[in-house]
Amino acid sequence: MTYAVPAATGKESKMHDDEALTPGFMVIHGNHLEALRELALTWMRRYPLHPLENEVLLVQSNGIAQWLKQALAEDRAGIAAAVQVELPARFLWQTYRNVLGSASIARQSPLDKAPLTWRLMRLLPGLLDEPCFAPLRRFLADDQDLRKRHQLAERLADLFDQYQVYRANWLQDWAAGRDQLHTSRQGIRPLDADSRWQAALWRALLADVGSAELAASRAGVHPRFIAQLAALQERPAGLPRRVLVFGISSLPAQMVEALAALSRFSQVLLCVHNPCQHYWGDIVADKDLLRHAYRRQLQRPASGVGHPLLAAWGKQGRDYINLLDRYDEPDAYRAHFSACGQRIDLFSAGDCSHLLGQLQDDILNLRSLAESRAQWPAVCPDTDHSLRFHLAHSAQREVEILHDQLLARFAADPSLRPRDIIVMLPDIDSYAASIQAVFGQYERHDPRYIPFTLADQQARGQEPLLIALEHLLRLPDSRLGVSEVLDLLDVPALRARFAIAEADLATLQRWIRGAGIRWGLDARRRAERGLPEGLEQNTWRFGLRRMLLGYAVGQ
Repeated sequence: MTYAVPAATGKESKMHDDEALTPGFMVIHGNHLEALRELALTWMRRYPLHPLENEVLLVQSNGIAQWLKQALAEDRAGIAAAVQVELPARFLWQTYRNVLGSASIARQSPLDKAPLTWRLMRLLPGLLDEPCFAPLRRFLADDQDLRKRHQLAERLADLFDQYQVYRANWLQDWAAGRDQLHTSRQGIRPLDADSRWQAALWRALLADVGSAELAASRAGVHPRFIAQLAALQERPAGLPRRVLVFGISSLPAQMVEALAALSRFSQVLLCVHNPCQHYWGDIVADKDLLRHAYRRQLQRPASGVGHPLLAAWGKQGRDYINLLDRYDEPDAYRAHFSACGQRIDLFSAGDCSHLLGQLQDDILNLRSLAESRAQWPAVCPDTDHSLRFHLAHSAQREVEILHDQLLARFAADPSLRPRDIIVMLPDIDSYAASIQAVFGQYERHDPRYIPFTLADQQARGQEPLLIALEHLLRLPDSRLGVSEVLDLLDVPALRARFAIAEADLATLQRWIRGAGIRWGLDARRRAERGLPEGLEQNTWRFGLRRMLLGYAVGQ
């Protein structure tokens, strides 16, 4: 779908280009995502880009992206387009290529996680004899099928991938032969004896990659990118005039540094979800991490230890807000927002008539537990259901409880719509089958039907062929239950390979049930799983023998 933002003309257009789209680094804080979203929409509406120019939005997940697109569609007669939604890492790499030239920067870094995994698979055996690799040598002992080596390579590739983003100074030291760590609390300290293999492995990787390819990795590209932007006098082709960062709870220092450098030529607007309107770095145990005088938020008069939930769960957000403050100059753009009736600190109290609202208000105002008890009346669990916990014995039961609770909420509040609800979970792929089974069991005309979509799934969790391949690769270690095998036959491509029609599935199920097949290939495979020898009853071999004998004997 597409929409055209009404183009400004004449003097108004000049104001939009010269004033609203002046390059700069602007940070908007707020404790409500809805208020941040409204400001972003108002900003885009008041100062539109050119008709064929895309808005570039950096988001943390596809769920947030869909939520923003829905708001844009509501704002523009049900249609939203000309919006380029990107994940930060992908956007940053493409920006590297735009600034430094696509010819000199590969589409994928040689030290990215995927190629690095296979490089480590190849390198590890030749390194294990060195004394510092003793911990890895012990781990990889008795690794006949190379499964341990692949798991280790995959984990190490992910670790080094994160180091390149969050701990680039460690890697620089290791590459120079300095086995040390830069820490915020203890300064520079040497690597522990059991961890020195990490530095040695990084040096081995760099030697294997070679200097030419190393220059094209993130560790080599980022400093060149920062230096190039500092030296340029005009905006390079391909850079967006405006970048809006929304709903991201934390960004690595490398990404924030790149956005700040980009703000010389582009308008960078960060909408930051900040739960507290006061400076709250002091409420955590390691407050000496913050070594510069915080400029943006005011310190609250001393009142104890602050809110314990913010202290326990807010460390990453605290560090991110502190990082932004190093680049933020609010006085440079505060007046510009005031001129169009907007604030840059969108903190506001919500509905405090229930427990959830009171908890949010305590965090907003940095109250301690003692202050909270004095502020609010005792909670009545029979009437206040704003914050609830449910215990379930399985993922399937969790989803069933969720479905029941949503139906109850829809019945209690007719104004509530499915599009107003987002369900957050740590691993969507592990719940996808249960969600499809519970939410997909009702037809649209059924009053229990709730429309839903799944976001942020990996391709292997959506493509039937990839799911089937994963099942096939796991068959040697599986119990070979009847349901596992029949699930494979639900994939049309697999049925076609063995000339099995969909109508034949019911016949196969009847034969398997009649032959008494339950699980296990044969008695030997059952014995490998710890069962006594000779238990072939109800295995696949047992059932196939019964069917063949029945066929041979006849009626």
